[in-house]
Amino acid sequence: MISWIVRGLLAGGGVVSGWFVAEDAPKFGVVQMMMALILLTFVVAVLAFWPERWTVTLNRLHGYR
Repeated sequence: MISWIVRGLLAGGGVVSGWFVAEDAPKFGVVQMMMALILLTFVVAVLAFWPERWTVTLNRLHGYR
């Protein structure tokens, strides 16, 4: 299960780093890992701050006080 998450992050990091670095360059693996860490940070930030925003919006929508 955790390998799927890591594989997805590395695939996303590979796509993003492929825009800036050639895939056969020696530093591609390092750049791919940096991009995967940035994507992981973004996902964690979205998960951390998303519920607060939606809770307030849904409470206003349903009229809860």
